[in-house]
Amino acid sequence: MRIFLTGATGYIGGAVLETLIRGGHQVTTLVRDAGKARRMQQLGAKGVVGDLANGTPWHAAAVGHDAFIHTARDPAPRGIECDRIAIDTLAAAARESGPDRPLVFTSGVWVLGSTLRPADETAPLDPTPYSAWRVAHEERVLGLEGVRGIVIRPGIVYGGNRGIVADLLRAGVNGLVRIIGDGKNHWASVYDRDLAGLYARLATTPGVAGIYHATDEADETVLDIVEALARNTTHKPDVRFVPLEEARAKMGSYADALALDQLVRSRRARELRWVPSLKSIAGNVPRLLEEWRADHATEGV
Repeated sequence: MRIFLTGATGYIGGAVLETLIRGGHQVTTLVRDAGKARRMQQLGAKGVVGDLANGTPWHAAAVGHDAFIHTARDPAPRGIECDRIAIDTLAAAARESGPDRPLVFTSGVWVLGSTLRPADETAPLDPTPYSAWRVAHEERVLGLEGVRGIVIRPGIVYGGNRGIVADLLRAGVNGLVRIIGDGKNHWASVYDRDLAGLYARLATTPGVAGIYHATDEADETVLDIVEALARNTTHKPDVRFVPLEEARAKMGSYADALALDQLVRSRRARELRWVPSLKSIAGNVPRLLEEWRADHATEGV
């Protein structure tokens, strides 16, 4: 299939790109500059230079694809508006490409808020302020006319040397781990390669639409993860418990997101026979440390 992908140089998008290329798909990626376009060519994809904030220059390059995947996120102050522009540009390109083209949008499980019981795709939303903007964008994608809107809500992504869990591994290796609150809150998580496999499955399976969660359903607490990390580092790291109020003063609403207590189920993804290969962070700390060290050693190469 011919697939148009945003965010290919990012954490999630990079894993998705690798999976799509390995699956034999023809991938066109939106990148910020010519250097990144050359990098895409080396990886086996085509890079189109453009910006999320202005879809006009790259709209024509997106037309003609069989599926569209949006994983990019602009961290600039206009990031939310840029995301809306990207959705509208991709949707227009999808409609011009033919009927029933899928558009996969990246949201996240933080729109659920803390969950008192395991939450599947039918659960009501209670978004943490950090992710509240995603709700309107989910609705925008699901309400598109002439486009098959798909929303994927990943848990906290782990694997490699990027992301929240990689930062935790780095802290453990460096000897000081900070935990927001008491660490008894559960993180809903997913391995990056397993997540990428679900993106590919959703983009290439005829007829799928709607919301899909992506979690390994391990139901691990932050303490579970930190204790496993301590067992697998040369020097047991010091652990500091940071009150939420103190963390919030330094990190803003991001601290509240990390403190969420979530049990999340990926019922609809499993109905598509998506089965994560890794089902635990704590149970795979040696492997994840090895990945982190390998990626860290080759960073920038």
